[in-house]
Amino acid sequence: MNAKPVILIADDDRVVHESLGLYLKEENYDYVSAYDGEEAIEAFHKQNIDLIILDIMMPKKSGIDVCKEVRRESKVPIIMLTAKGEEIDRILGLELGADDYIVKPFSPREVIARIKAIFRRLDTSDSEDDRNLVRYDSLEINLGNYQVLVDQKPVAFTPKEVEILYLLASNPGQVFDRETILSRIWGYDYFGDTRTVDTHIKRIRQKINCEDHSYSLLTVYGVGYKFDPGPKA
Repeated sequence: MNAKPVILIADDDRVVHESLGLYLKEENYDYVSAYDGEEAIEAFHKQNIDLIILDIMMPKKSGIDVCKEVRRESKVPIIMLTAKGEEIDRILGLELGADDYIVKPFSPREVIARIKAIFRRLDTSDSEDDRNLVRYDSLEINLGNYQVLVDQKPVAFTPKEVEILYLLASNPGQVFDRETILSRIWGYDYFGDTRTVDTHIKRIRQKINCEDHSYSLLTVYGVGYKFDPGPKA
């Protein structure tokens, strides 16, 4: 991270840039502006960006397309901005690897709080790299470098998928309800749709191929989810 964090604001509404820019400066953050998806990609490649605030609806390239392109090469945190009612786009953005989302209209103070929460999590992760490794059977989850290996082969996971799997696998047998997972992984008191967790769990199950291994990602009906490591070797 830069000594003075650099935030990329990608939104076609100039009022968003002006309002957020004032608060970011107050918090000693620098920011770069992009007003369409192509500008956002160009700014991301030219600048050393620490976090992206990304509107879903933008000219030239949508926020979803920008998120896809960024995630192909970087794990930089992404906060997506979404209009009220854009549930499908919001969930899709989270599935593609966005770290958070905020519904418009929003308070700039809320955005700052979300940014700080993400940076705190990153600082904690960096300081605990040696402890951020879990292995079961042929599954290895490394939260230090956000890599998951199945049968010693890397599998493509979004950052949130890695964090959810690590949370469950590092607490084998413990049941986590959906609200707790949202709060622990997204890092704030989440009041959104808990189906986001169900969608992530479904994708994680497909990727770790539970049917062919001793471990399981189990649904505890009416409660939540737990990781079962299976019988000891």
